[in-house]
Amino acid sequence: MLKEELKMKNIEQVLRSKKIKVTPQRMAVYSVLKNSTNHPNVDMIYKKLKPEYPAMSLATIYKTVEVLKQVGLIQELNTGEGSIRYDANTSNHPHIACIECGRVDDIHDVNIPPCGGELKTEIEEKTGYTVQKQQLYFFGICPDCHK
Repeated sequence: MLKEELKMKNIEQVLRSKKIKVTPQRMAVYSVLKNSTNHPNVDMIYKKLKPEYPAMSLATIYKTVEVLKQVGLIQELNTGEGSIRYDANTSNHPHIACIECGRVDDIHDVNIPPCGGELKTEIEEKTGYTVQKQQLYFFGICPDCHK
């Protein structure tokens, strides 16, 4: 069995364990997100799937990303551009967004304190909140727009 097939079987198991019906549409939306590094929004997912799933509606994609988010298979990114982006990498990691074209990229191998570290403790002490999760965004101009 191919590695990608194994991953998709695991996704099916997660959905079934949460009593959520496994449908071709849900699996297709998740596959787009899992195999994407551009953190697509619903419209981008729709355009990607339209040729293969011509009957799939935007409403189906909106419902699907909500289900996938609720079961923890994807995370929602709000970079302030007016549309929500999605990421199948649910680990706690920062993102950088281009203020010119809207491109959103993961940031890897940067020494940023994890949510469970000193930063979390300091935030909790100063605010009285109990931090449940964090998202860190940087904004700038991407290499393509710089040219």
